[in-house]
Amino acid sequence: MRIEDLATPEAFARDPDRVHDFYNARRRWLLSLEVQPNAAHCALSRLEAAWPGGFLLVTQNTDDLHERSGSRKVIHMHGELLKASCEGCLGIVEWRIDLGTRTRCPVCGEIGRMRPRVVWFGEIPLNLNHIFDAVGACGLFVAIGSSGQVHPAAGLVTEAVRNGALTVELNLEASAGARLFDRHAFGPASEIVPRFVDRLLESLSRPAVTGTAESE
Repeated sequence: MRIEDLATPEAFARDPDRVHDFYNARRRWLLSLEVQPNAAHCALSRLEAAWPGGFLLVTQNTDDLHERSGSRKVIHMHGELLKASCEGCLGIVEWRIDLGTRTRCPVCGEIGRMRPRVVWFGEIPLNLNHIFDAVGACGLFVAIGSSGQVHPAAGLVTEAVRNGALTVELNLEASAGARLFDRHAFGPASEIVPRFVDRLLESLSRPAVTGTAESE
């Protein structure tokens, strides 16, 4: 299927039933027993729990696997598949069943105005001010599994570099913005993310040595 037929406001206005069918299938799959957090999700949850400073996990994914693994400080900049919004009253609700053109909004009662709470192409990602503020203040910026081609997410590393953060890329292969990162590790996320987290947390537990600086 062409993405412009499914993931744009124009596609939803033109054929809402088809768009609903697509997202209903994705939602049912996400809620099935086959879909579970992997080792990378669990490692990031462990990092959040142990990290002594500020922590924020910004994801372009619309699933809830970070939350299922225990992460709490999560921003879904492209929305959440397990939420729905009303185009009439703009209400946002948790949603775990199918949506359709006859679905009634539980907030305002209007029929036929509900849509998945996902950001489609041509729409502005969510919480950008919060995200850019956090990136501008961070000392360590880590990008995981990003192509570096989808903006504005692809521009976050530039903001981190501008503000002097150490930048790390964890990816299957070098991204389009690989030259902006200070360090890299390549391979499956379920392997390289836990290894990175282990090293990072291990470095926190090492005693400081006068006159030296060490980072992982």
